[in-house]
Amino acid sequence: AKAFGIEIATQLMVTPGSEQVRATIERDGQLESLRSIGATVLANACGPCIGQWRRARENEDANTIVTSYNRNFPARNDARPQTMNFIASPEMTVALALAGRLSFNPMTDTLTDAQGNAVMLEPPKQAPDVPEEDFDPGNSSYIAPPENGSSVEVVVDPNSPRIELINPWPAWDQKDIVDAPVVMKVQGKCTTDHISPAGPWLSLRGHLTKFSENFLMGGINAYNGEAGKGLDVLSGETGVAVSHIARHYQAEGLKWVVVGDSNYGEGSSREHAALSPKLLGGGAVIARSFARIHETNLKKQGLLALTFSDSADYDKIREDDR
Repeated sequence: AKAFGIEIATQLMVTPGSEQVRATIERDGQLESLRSIGATVLANACGPCIGQWRRARENEDANTIVTSYNRNFPARNDARPQTMNFIASPEMTVALALAGRLSFNPMTDTLTDAQGNAVMLEPPKQAPDVPEEDFDPGNSSYIAPPENGSSVEVVVDPNSPRIELINPWPAWDQKDIVDAPVVMKVQGKCTTDHISPAGPWLSLRGHLTKFSENFLMGGINAYNGEAGKGLDVLSGETGVAVSHIARHYQAEGLKWVVVGDSNYGEGSSREHAALSPKLLGGGAVIARSFARIHETNLKKQGLLALTFSDSADYDKIREDDR
């Protein structure tokens, strides 16, 4: 593409998998080749698989992200259900970015070069398992902690819109959870992205109170078929955001429960999906079954992760049950 003077027809972002990889492909010229066709090289850090980049969309039209990262369900990258997310190899991802259309087949279709000629991309050459000059270790950013950190004070502006300090959760009061309302009964697939969406919310991940406004925003309510909204049984109001229902119950001194379907909490091991229900006053999640890591995260935050002894009992839970 570089030789033909062809640049990308849509946004293309590249994230090296580590500092070692970044330094190696910088040294060997691959990064410059990617930049020369218009690609944006991001920091070698967590981010692309959860949409941690600025993605401005002014409408709600259906759209697509093609990624070589291992997540491929709607709303994964920007918390918008209109955004499809498909997995492809790195080579195909770059080819589609050059063409700007999903129907492009690099084996048969042509692109237009800088002189207006129809040209075809050459198949990528097989890369060696280890670079000829071995890997470049790059720059070390490790900062060793002090031997005694007891005197270290973490100072955070109390008015910060993005960061807040979290105090340890209160110890168990030795009382059973009783009269707990169902904040939501989730129907079908409910990943940690449905429980705790990413995309634009990631800018608030250091401020749990604000971040938790997205709690179960993507979960489908079994009673009304809506995403992220339900009935506040105390006020009788319908169509209320789940996070607001949870806060209302918490303000009234009530622990609440989530009822989940099969494999509740699959996908990313996103800790916020367990932190948010704890912050909002949850007591338990009762599901047909759990994804292993999310079940562990719930327990680590002091939430009960319970499964039905008979999975058919899921169908018996009513919206106003306690």
